[in-house]
Amino acid sequence: MGRDNIHWLRITQEEVCSIRKFSSVSTATSVKTRTLKPTWKKELQKTWPLYVLCIPAFIFVCIFSYGPMVGLLMAFQDYKPWLGISGSRWIGLANFERIFQYDEATQAIVNTLIIAVSKIIVGIIVPIVMAILLSELRNIGVKKSVQTLVYLPHFLSWVTVAGLMIDILGLEGGVNRILTALFGIQPVYFLGNPDLFRYTVVISDVWKSFGFGMIVYLATIAGINPSYYEAAEIDGATRRQQIRFITLPSMLPMIIVISTLSLGSILDAGFDQIFNLYNPLVYSTGDIIDTYVYRSSLLNGQYGFGTAVGLFKSGISLVLIVVSYRLAYKYANYKIF
Repeated sequence: MGRDNIHWLRITQEEVCSIRKFSSVSTATSVKTRTLKPTWKKELQKTWPLYVLCIPAFIFVCIFSYGPMVGLLMAFQDYKPWLGISGSRWIGLANFERIFQYDEATQAIVNTLIIAVSKIIVGIIVPIVMAILLSELRNIGVKKSVQTLVYLPHFLSWVTVAGLMIDILGLEGGVNRILTALFGIQPVYFLGNPDLFRYTVVISDVWKSFGFGMIVYLATIAGINPSYYEAAEIDGATRRQQIRFITLPSMLPMIIVISTLSLGSILDAGFDQIFNLYNPLVYSTGDIIDTYVYRSSLLNGQYGFGTAVGLFKSGISLVLIVVSYRLAYKYANYKIF
């Protein structure tokens, strides 16, 4: 290397210090610039159209969701419609004490738990089994046809489904005719037998809703890496072993999420379904909290007591929802916020 080139490479100690000082100042300035957040006024100036779009939804929620919450005061009153909330007599927690004094109210809580838990358990198992069976089909046409058929009932209202069930399960319905013709069994009133009503409710609910859950699990199975199955086939694993050691473990996080989130609806046995199917003959096993509140408050005029039962249910449901989200985050790393 020549002397002229060496001359250009010589840097004094003062120049090195100045370069370091300049680089540190520029770095600090850039970091400060990156970490500096815009003020809320500047942010509002940029995004105010979005807040304006939210105003109708906010007004709707205030009027129809938060406004009616004033009616919760009736739970602590001997409410009389002609006196109103301001004129009715305050009785404290007396309505809540009556919940556990009435046998009908206690039985409604027990029925709700039995029906809701049965729906949750069966409603988790059936979609998993159906999703695995459909994923094993190699005929794409048959697979999509079955998937569409089992998903269609999800779009039907319970008014429609209940009308069909009343006709099919009636004493002169198709099910009883088949049982009589093939097995000689006397007609059975499925919707009027307290021992059979819960089974009818659970089976009909699963039939109507399992198609949606099945699609969720099918999407989970579709996301499994195909190389796992290829490696298992090379090792000589059968289809049953692949399902056991690859498919089910890969579905486990989604199963945990759906199972834990279902805890929040453990006191929601389905008002639409029960209301359209039940009758006085099956009150002992089919009456749930929601239908009991409807009868006691709107039909019998016990508005304060009915509000207390509904508030009791809502409080427990809130606690269960919080617990379910905590469990989902802990065991499946699932969170919404």
